[in-house]
Amino acid sequence: MAYAVLKRSSMMKSMTTGIGESWRRFASVAVGSDLVAAAPNVSLQKARTWDEGVSSQFSTTPLSDIFKGKKVVIFGLPGAFTGVCTAQHVPSYKKNIDKFKAKGVDSVICVSVNDPYTMNGWADKLEAKEAIEFYGDFDGKFHKSLDLELDLSAALLGHRSTRWSAFVEDGKVKVLNVENVPSEFKVSGGEKEDEEIQVSVTAECL
Repeated sequence: MAYAVLKRSSMMKSMTTGIGESWRRFASVAVGSDLVAAAPNVSLQKARTWDEGVSSQFSTTPLSDIFKGKKVVIFGLPGAFTGVCTAQHVPSYKKNIDKFKAKGVDSVICVSVNDPYTMNGWADKLEAKEAIEFYGDFDGKFHKSLDLELDLSAALLGHRSTRWSAFVEDGKVKVLNVENVPSEFKVSGGEKEDEEIQVSVTAECL
């Protein structure tokens, strides 16, 4: 059983390595990009129960409401309830929330190509809703607009996003970290993001 899991993991990494490297060469989002302008007419769906969705008439949140006039840490990941996302990625931001707030960050956001109801259930399971805002990108338009989409059909996930993180101020990307492949967790975690925000803030003060 363990061998089968390891074999699937190795196969997944080999199948996505080339995809990830190709993506990084052609991604449209970069430091200095305006996320709102890069994804015009795109909205995200805040995590909620089905009943809350019905009562809100399935409302969505424009990117301008999320980013404009705010300092935001945002991280994207392949999917709710998946391995690295659950065990490492979200917990790394939950653990560092006080550091982000001390640097004047208004909100820490997790986004994934999932519906908002799945994101809500996952956030509840992780006990992270008080620290992190969870949003669904149910049709993948946000990630497609930024060229952050990735085909993970090999893992039965279909079209999702790669693993990434950014520090965004008034809509402009100040820090951007993208993993080479979605199975890796080297540059997009909460600790790394906190360090790079400090570097960015220090550089602006010089």
